[in-house]
Formats: sequence, C-alpha cells, structure tokens
Amino acid sequence: MDIPLDVDVFCSDGKCGRSTAVILNPVSQEITHVVVTTQEMLHGEYEVPVTLIEESGPDSIQLRCRRNTLAGLEPFHKVKFVSLHDLDEPGTPLTEIPETLLSSAWLWPYITANGGYGTYVNVEQIPHSELAVHRGAHVEAVDGHIGQVDEFIINPENNHITHLVLREGHLWGQKDITVPISEIERVESDVVYLKLDKMGVEALPTVSVKRRW
Repeated sequence: MDIPLDVDVFCSDGKCGRSTAVILNPVSQEITHVVVTTQEMLHGEYEVPVTLIEESGPDSIQLRCRRNTLAGLEPFHKVKFVSLHDLDEPGTPLTEIPETLLSSAWLWPYITANGGYGTYVNVEQIPHSELAVHRGAHVEAVDGHIGQVDEFIINPENNHITHLVLREGHLWGQKDITVPISEIERVESDVVYLKLDKMGVEALPTVSVKRRW
C-alpha cells in the first residue's frame, strides 16, 4: 500500500484535507500515523492512525471515518510558551523545537508575570521514539545528496515500510526510484540515509513521475 505525501485525503463523507507528513518508528521501520491538514478556514493538522486508511494510491488517500472524526484525533501541533531567558542558557535542551520556530521566537516577545520575556510557538507532537518525515525530506546516498522523499510503500499487514519512493531530477525531468527498505541505513528527522552510493541508486528500478497537479 502506498502512503503518498501532499495528496488529497478523503473521508467517507467527502474530501477532508491533504497528507503532509508521516510519523514512523525508525527502529521497527513501521509507519504509525499520517498527518492530515484540513482545508477549513482555520487549518488543523491531525495525526491519523494508519489503521484508519481504507485505501490509498499515488494521488489520494481514502479514510474509513467521517470528517468530524478528525477533530477528535490528536493534533500534530501544540502551542508552547518558550522563555527567551531559557534560550540564552547554555545547554538548555530545546531539540523538540524546530530551529525555524526558535528564530521566529525573537520577533514577537511577551512579558511574563515575573518580568521575563517569551513567546508562543507551534511544536510538532510526535510520539516518543518516533519521527516525522515530510514530503521533500532529503535522501542522502553514501556519497552525497541524491533526491527527496516522495512516498512510502508499506506492508498493509503490519504497517512496516517495504520501499521508499525517491524523487530525483528537476521539474521537467523527474523520475521515481523505488528503494528497498534493506538499502536504507537509517532514518532521522526529515533525512533518510541510504547504504548505496549514487551509482547504486541509479541502477534501481525507475518510473516516470506522472502526478496530477
């Protein structure tokens, strides 16, 4: 079963959003959730268990739930207050906050009750020991950057990844390369490292990218 990213997602009662990321366990290589961004006036992002996927293909994902069910699922982002004083403390563990959000924290500070400064940021809510991988995440061969994550193929019986679909090339000359899970060295947050060099990747089976816009 394909789990494509940046495609339309449908509930049983109609279109409900688009897929924006997957959450996986890097040890077991199991995909546990797909992140769906709703298309209402106030966009929401929700962690949808893969058990709710009825079927999926290269261009869409069909869920076995209604649209109002999404609002009851775990949100992908949570608002968190970050003290700017803490950001100045050496050794402060802030690995759960993306650098882009930390840099924006200096733009709109709030004064706290004790006279300190801070700001609110959106933090991705990722289950412990799991990672979020977004479409366009970097794929690194042994000898350097080789392409971007396009989608994952999983075994529907256990939700374990069997292949990574790598998108390579420029806009008018793109192709998909199917990389077996056995050739993946490790997965980090939005970076997939392969065991192959670039020549080895080029020797893998390829298909032309034919996505509807």
